[in-house]
Amino acid sequence: MLILGIDPGSRITGFGVIEVTPGRIRYVTSGCIRVAGKSFPQRLKEVFDGVRQISQHYQPDCMAIEKVFVHKNVDSALKLGQARGAAICAVLERELTVYEYTPTEIKKSVVGKGRAAKEQVQHMVTALLKLPGIPQEDAADALATALCHAHTHDIRQRLKGK
Repeated sequence: MLILGIDPGSRITGFGVIEVTPGRIRYVTSGCIRVAGKSFPQRLKEVFDGVRQISQHYQPDCMAIEKVFVHKNVDSALKLGQARGAAICAVLERELTVYEYTPTEIKKSVVGKGRAAKEQVQHMVTALLKLPGIPQEDAADALATALCHAHTHDIRQRLKGK
């Protein structure tokens, strides 16, 4: 199973693809979609096009994406939500199932605590996937989202078997 993880953003959207086979998780690719559009609608289209290209190229079986949260700035949360919507629509063309996780769920799944720092997420993603170097923050968050789904999916499958 190939999982596409997305860390949405209106300026930088992180992505990561992992392959999950019984007893093994393998890194495939990761990176950032850096949008340069001057208007917000142009940036949303760039997020959409970037995620669509990644989805078409790697042919993932599903997508895991971070849910929107409101920290301090409601306007930022709204923009994040719209970027998230653009990413989701991009994979729905291929009729992928989309799984959503809160930042706390993602961090707890990868680091063991829901309030982990970005550096801790980067460190654990690097260790779990045996990467040669530390990925950029947004790419690490996207890989962490994919890992969260891999762990959650594995637990769901085990519970179904019992």
